[in-house]
Amino acid sequence: MTTKTKVALVTGAAKRIGAEIVRQLHKENFNLVIHYHQSENAANELADELNKARENSACCIAADLNSLEQVNNLAKLAQQHWQRIDLLINNASSFYPTPIGETSEENWNQLINSNLKAPFFLAQALAKKLGEHHGCIINIADIYADKPLKKHSVYSIAKAGNVMLTKTLAQELAPQVRVNGIAPGAILWPDDSHKNPEDQLSDDGKEKMLAKIPLQQRGQAQDIARTVLFLTQSPYITGQILTVDGGRSITI
Repeated sequence: MTTKTKVALVTGAAKRIGAEIVRQLHKENFNLVIHYHQSENAANELADELNKARENSACCIAADLNSLEQVNNLAKLAQQHWQRIDLLINNASSFYPTPIGETSEENWNQLINSNLKAPFFLAQALAKKLGEHHGCIINIADIYADKPLKKHSVYSIAKAGNVMLTKTLAQELAPQVRVNGIAPGAILWPDDSHKNPEDQLSDDGKEKMLAKIPLQQRGQAQDIARTVLFLTQSPYITGQILTVDGGRSITI
C-alpha cells in the first residue's frame, strides 16, 4: 500500500509522551506507525482512536528494543506498511537507578539499548527511505545528558550518547535528512511517566524540585509534542538539542 501522506514511526508510542506525540502528528495529517513493547492494549486502543478519526491512518508494531533483530524488523515492517517513512521519533526509553556497586551488565545493556543502540540502528535502517522525501529524525534526550543525575550513571551516559548520536547523524545524513533532539525536564509524575528522575520523589520532594524551576511548574506531554511539531516544520534546523524544562537546566 502506497500513500502520498507523510508517515511517522514513533517508538514507545502507546502511552504518555509518546501517545501525545502521536496524537499531535495525526492532527497534522501524518499516518502513524505506533511502536510498543508490552503495552499492546494501549497501542491498539490508540490506533483505533486514530483510525476512527481518519481511516487507515495508524498501525501498531511490537518490538523489543533490546533485540537488534527485532529493531531491524521494526524498521522493515514500518517501511513496508505505507511504502514510505518521513519521520522517526526515538521516544522509547528505559529509566531506573544504577548505583555504583549494584549495577549489573543486564542493567547496562537495557539502558544503553533503549536510549542509544536502538535509536542508532533504527536511524541506520531507515536513513535511505527517510532521505527519499527529505525526512527527519527526532531523538528524545534528557537534561541529565549534560549534568548527570546521582545514582543514575548508566542512564545519564546513555542519554549523553543520545545527544552525540543526534549531532553525528545530523552531519552524516545531511542534506537529505535532518536530525534533532529534545531534552525534557520534569514533564510527568509517577503514574504518567517512567522516564523522569522526579518520579521517585515524595510530595514534599516534588514541591522542592518545582521550586527550583524558574517557571515554577512541571511541563505537560503536549509541550514535548509541540516541540516535535516545530522541529518537523523547521527545514533549516539540524544537529540541535532543544531543552524543554521550564528553565530548570540553568539552575541545576
